[in-house]
Amino acid sequence: MRRPSKEVKVGKVNIGGNNPIPIQSMTTTDTTDVDATVSQIHGLEELGCDIIRVSAPSMEAAKALKGIKANISIPLVADIHFDYRIALEAAKYVDKLRINPGNIGGQERVKAVVDAAKEYSLPMRIGVNLGSLERDLFQKYGYTAGAMVESALRHVKILEELGFYNTIVSLKASDVPRMVEAYRLFAAKTDYPLHLGVTEAGSKFPGSIKSSIGFGILLNEGIGDTIRVSLSEDPREEVRAGKLILRSLGLREGGVEVTSCPTCARTHVNVIKMVEELETKTEKIKKPIHVAVMGCAVNGPGESRKAQLGVVGGAGNTNLLYKNGQIAGKLEQGKIVETLLKEIDEIENSN
Repeated sequence: MRRPSKEVKVGKVNIGGNNPIPIQSMTTTDTTDVDATVSQIHGLEELGCDIIRVSAPSMEAAKALKGIKANISIPLVADIHFDYRIALEAAKYVDKLRINPGNIGGQERVKAVVDAAKEYSLPMRIGVNLGSLERDLFQKYGYTAGAMVESALRHVKILEELGFYNTIVSLKASDVPRMVEAYRLFAAKTDYPLHLGVTEAGSKFPGSIKSSIGFGILLNEGIGDTIRVSLSEDPREEVRAGKLILRSLGLREGGVEVTSCPTCARTHVNVIKMVEELETKTEKIKKPIHVAVMGCAVNGPGESRKAQLGVVGGAGNTNLLYKNGQIAGKLEQGKIVETLLKEIDEIENSN
């Protein structure tokens, strides 16, 4: 059962409540290079990114957000640290601010940012990271989930005392157990929507595994309202991983899902190569399409009958093509991927 949470609107995307769980990513370009940043955002959107975050470390970067926002269609989030004046400038152009109230100065500066958020009807995300806890909390608790939760509650209170409740919260750690514990503890104390993340998760493979375990545990418990898979990689890999995590839990539909065997000595076709080619050439498809690519007749027929399209490898040119659970013919070895791509295209363009 989904944890009850407030609903927060970020541009055209609603976070929390019973809304679908949006996938977020963050640009890696120089924000002042508007063309490069917009190009990267377009590529991420094509893959299924729902919300994009851009770092604004300078006033020049904050001003560049205007041109970026004018040329994209997904909600834009500005990531601000230390200088409240940058937040005030960014607020004019974006759909959400990501800040830590504790690192942008005293009460007057925090109030100025809150007033700007109110003026432009912007939500704010409080982002707590285990590696950057306040000194007093670290001295009191050490690097613990409890310290993260107290930090988040402290920041929430700062905003609430200023009459601001349009808030999303994240409690990120680089190790899964503490991240999971922090989100569980905070989820039990408030109804603010939660942005899930395993921060500094690492490169593509270990980072995706860490994130999938952490997110999987929490999402399966109904905790979590939006996600970002943080990787030391091309941000497109973050979006790909996020889609697969949500799809595996039945929380997101859409795109080509390939069921394939791990291959063994019974395999008659190059399953690995074919799957890689299919996934690469269909990753921008939004319509839900299920394809099975199986190497032999042991599990192949059963998996292919469950899919919209399926191929079961056979000796020579006896590879069987399945459509909607029925055998539709035989395929030559060299035409399997070509045929599947054609069939996928027909399904995508059908009513």
